[in-house]
Amino acid sequence: MERRAFLNISGLALGTMLVPVFGNAIAAEELLNPLAAKFKKTLADVALNAATGAGASYCDVRIGRYLNQFITTRDLNVESVTNTESAGVGVRVLCNGAYGFAATSDMSPDAVAGAARQAVAIAKANARLQSEPVRLAPVKGVGEVAWATPVKKDWRTVPIKEKAELLIAANKAGMDGGASFMQSLMFQVNQQKYFASTDGSYIDQDVHRMWMPVFATAVDKATNKFRSRQGLSTPVGMGYEYLDARFDDKIKAAGGVCTLYKNSYDLIEDARACGRQAKEKLTAKSVAPGKYDLVLSPEHLWLTIHESVGHPTELDRVLGYEANFAGTSFATLDKWETKKFKYGSERVNIVADKLTQGSLGAVGYDDEGVACKRWDIIKDGILVNYQATRDQAHIIGEKESHGCSYADSWSSVQFQRMPNVSLQAGKAKLTPDQMVKDVKKGIYIVGAGSFSIDQQRYNFQFGGQLFYEINNGKIGAPLEDVAYQSNTQEFWNACSAICDESDWRMGGSFFDGKGQPSQVSTVSHGSSTARFNGINVINTARKIG
Repeated sequence: MERRAFLNISGLALGTMLVPVFGNAIAAEELLNPLAAKFKKTLADVALNAATGAGASYCDVRIGRYLNQFITTRDLNVESVTNTESAGVGVRVLCNGAYGFAATSDMSPDAVAGAARQAVAIAKANARLQSEPVRLAPVKGVGEVAWATPVKKDWRTVPIKEKAELLIAANKAGMDGGASFMQSLMFQVNQQKYFASTDGSYIDQDVHRMWMPVFATAVDKATNKFRSRQGLSTPVGMGYEYLDARFDDKIKAAGGVCTLYKNSYDLIEDARACGRQAKEKLTAKSVAPGKYDLVLSPEHLWLTIHESVGHPTELDRVLGYEANFAGTSFATLDKWETKKFKYGSERVNIVADKLTQGSLGAVGYDDEGVACKRWDIIKDGILVNYQATRDQAHIIGEKESHGCSYADSWSSVQFQRMPNVSLQAGKAKLTPDQMVKDVKKGIYIVGAGSFSIDQQRYNFQFGGQLFYEINNGKIGAPLEDVAYQSNTQEFWNACSAICDESDWRMGGSFFDGKGQPSQVSTVSHGSSTARFNGINVINTARKIG
């Protein structure tokens, strides 16, 4: 029996996180047993033949095996270890100009053929209500190909005991650093995805992703005041080698206020810093509200990019398809059609891709069999494109899909999901410390925090993890109670400087929700440290009256 459940993870620093868990619990050693390629191709052909035999003009089939291992710890205790497996077949068809979809966890030829015929029957029923036929952008079949995440150390081969001991050691380091409570987690995902279509593609992909968030909470026992600091790791499309903590991958933040990480991560070091800085935040100065120049690190800026650029340029949202659940977009087609809508300043160049190695979005082909690529969303500050799938490309005059279709399970229908969306580095040589030297009154923000944004992705408010005042070109004391408010167009047009390529790195979301029924995807966002002038900062601790 296939199930979709949620792992409830809670804590003082974390709040409550509902983590989707797909599939059935299995023993850890079963994670290493793959489905044979020949078996998958045979099943795919059964589905394709059954669908076309029932009248489908097009069919694609996705055979998936989705593996997850989640480890959660609190203080010096392991709270849970969860291994799950989900396997099955999803069939999508076009018949009489309409879609149909059906899925089965029974991977026998008869069951798969039955699912294909059911998908065709659903498409025929849908066609009676469809006002306009689906138009798929052409895709040339690629034959039998394979792609895999470049992995040096497969997380499935690392003993659970070793991982749990690492997390406990991180918690101890955080408490030694000054935290009253620590929580650390390890999310590990392997998606074995096989795609076949009547276009002539048989694509076998092996995708790996990891994330290890850590949370420190410090409590002043005299006042019961508490503050938290979250770790600065980023979720990645890599193997267990991300935890190698290579010295060359460590970066000093502006003013040396903390250590940042690129390509590998030192969990123990960062956990210790979490504990120390959570305690320091208890006595940090509360910010004075007003206008500030903000210097935003990539560890912070990824979330602002995600919410204010990534979501509003999803074409289905722009067209109103997501209005009932997730909202619409201010970046409407009429603005794009002018070819001169000023989304940001002339130095703002934002690209979409599913190619960047180590990113969450990196795959060879999307879930429609489209080879992944890179394209401009904002060029020299002007909105120039959106994110589109095969059935959306013609709406914006594109001849081919952007390759950003995704389903979170074999049992979910694929639809448009956000690729990596990233701010490009500045062209002139500029380091974060050099950027700070030109700031008279500002705030340096590191790490992502709470946020709020309206249904059109226009008016917003963002917090963070670490805040430091900047006075006359120098980073000063830590601040607390900081959040900035703006609207998307005003904010991006206030971008006055971007550090060079040497400072560029990625952050991202491991659990990005969309759709009804809701699906979860992962996405990365890259940037260098960037400066935004004259942004309104509020004090979140102030009360009215």
